[in-house]
Amino acid sequence: MTATAPRIHVLDPRLANQIAAGEVVERPSSVTKELIENAIDAGSQRIEVEIEQGGTRLIKVRDDGIGIGEEDLPLALARHATSKIGSLEDLEGVSSLGFRGEALASISSVSRLELISNAEDDPRHGWRVVAEGRGMEARVTPAPHPRGTSVGVRDLFFNTPARRKFLRTEKTEFAHVEEAFRRQALSRYDIAWVLRHNQKVIHQLPAGHSAAARERRIASLLGKNFIEHARYIEREAGGLRLSGWVGLPTHSRSQADQQYFFVNGRVVRDRLVAHAVRQAYRDVLFNGRHPVFVLYLELDPDVVDVNVHPTKHEVRFRDGRMVHDFLYSSLHHSLASAKPIETRSAESPGEEGAEGADTSGAPPQSAALEANAEQPRWQQQGIALTQSPDRHPGAERVRRFMQGYQALHPNHEETLLTPQVGVASEGEYEVREAPLAMPDNDPTLAPPLGFALGQLHGIYILAQNDQGLVVVDMHAAHERIVYERMKTQLAAAKGLDAQPLLVPVSIAASRAEVATAESEQEAIAKLGIELDVAGPETLLVRQLPALLSQADPEALVRQMLEELARYGRTHQVEARLHELLSTMACHGSVRANRRLTVDEMNALLRDMERTERSDQCNHGRPTWTQMGLKALDRLFLRGQ
Repeated sequence: MTATAPRIHVLDPRLANQIAAGEVVERPSSVTKELIENAIDAGSQRIEVEIEQGGTRLIKVRDDGIGIGEEDLPLALARHATSKIGSLEDLEGVSSLGFRGEALASISSVSRLELISNAEDDPRHGWRVVAEGRGMEARVTPAPHPRGTSVGVRDLFFNTPARRKFLRTEKTEFAHVEEAFRRQALSRYDIAWVLRHNQKVIHQLPAGHSAAARERRIASLLGKNFIEHARYIEREAGGLRLSGWVGLPTHSRSQADQQYFFVNGRVVRDRLVAHAVRQAYRDVLFNGRHPVFVLYLELDPDVVDVNVHPTKHEVRFRDGRMVHDFLYSSLHHSLASAKPIETRSAESPGEEGAEGADTSGAPPQSAALEANAEQPRWQQQGIALTQSPDRHPGAERVRRFMQGYQALHPNHEETLLTPQVGVASEGEYEVREAPLAMPDNDPTLAPPLGFALGQLHGIYILAQNDQGLVVVDMHAAHERIVYERMKTQLAAAKGLDAQPLLVPVSIAASRAEVATAESEQEAIAKLGIELDVAGPETLLVRQLPALLSQADPEALVRQMLEELARYGRTHQVEARLHELLSTMACHGSVRANRRLTVDEMNALLRDMERTERSDQCNHGRPTWTQMGLKALDRLFLRGQ
């Protein structure tokens, strides 16, 4: 018996809407998100969200926006009916959060939905439309309502019990709803927000435009610790503008639950963005930890496509490589400038963020030496490291430089931090002696990390500054200092030493990997790698950077090609080189139980104040901590 093919037919509108609901309506939080986005698009100044039983019984969103007129209300629940776009050109440059015209139709097909709206100032004028999981034949009736719109969604999935079984407990569902509310509240500080759950106010956030108001909102939604351990960033280049808060590496979390990224006010979860952030935190974050951030990227709507996924969480940039590089460099420089010399002073977003300039490094030491009379006294303390004018950092080949650093331990360790007058034996740094006492008349003239008092068990340096006691892990701190010097030398070198392989390594590659290797030949060659195409699915590795001669060529090339194909940039070679430098810096740093003189301790403290990322060692562990006088007083019950 021959089977006959099923006939093609048009789906019933109710079935089509429920299929669409499967993409748009996953759980109560996704309903909340869609309704809030509509309220924002309506130009609201105040949005109230009311939830009952985690959203399974009731989700109600009320706004004071422009409202919907009586004649437009029947179309509000119809599929693909929207006021936000009218042509393909509008879609390509859409700036509103919603634009598909699917949300209300999808929600109403799996719930009992009531929409009341008024587009006039007279509260006696208002109109209601109701849908209960049926077709879209909407019935409009009068209903008094202030200017704006209220949407109530009751009994979610009442007519699709299989979907309802997938919902979790009330606590879990409300946690997702609160997260959706949190994301939207962080996107618009000019809107006042209220969230209630079972008639209890959970969040009440006033509108605000000042930096202090924005920080209060973030503290209310993410906790005070977030603001206390975050840096404000504001940078602009090439039509891109990035602003917001990035958490210091010492304030990381075990899960990625405080990462918020907005593109033109729309919260997104994008792989390109995530990769750029990971690379920026690469050598300052402890293994297995996740950074925290609230960042806002603004760019021309025409160069970003938001019509990628029904949930609108994903976007596609026209020039993803430029966006990736901009994000990485901005965050990289901001994190690099997080060192003791600035940690104490950069307390408000206005101080760090308004300038838009590069504050990624310490002031040029040569300029510092010429302006001693104008500097605070603490900046004239300790060893002043300056490059000798007759030696260019890139004059020696990188390999020889690395070998020199390998000799630091143990042969050079004894003299590595010893202050001297004049030029050190390497002819590369000038070293000057430092006074040791705290200024009696004005303690604020002391450096950020203060002056050394002594050592604890040959592991920690104890120092006194104007705030109290500073405890420094001397090995971790010196490890970062040596590591950053080596990275600087490597970056300034004219090129990487390359080493041809005695026997080229053949790699069985996919056609996509071969295509990437062909199109990115120039970028690959700059990394010191010679990669030839030997066939439609074969690559030959003929040369590697000399410092990576012991690396696995196949693993390195595959990871490199994957990054090039996905993000347009690869940091694999740089990451491997830095991993090697980190290991060498660890071996070349002062060891535990090494007794330092007070002069050596102060020299290390001054170096920390000049060194980028010196708040963490190469492995992401903190290098120092501050114990204030108030904390010490509480410890000993003083003033109780």
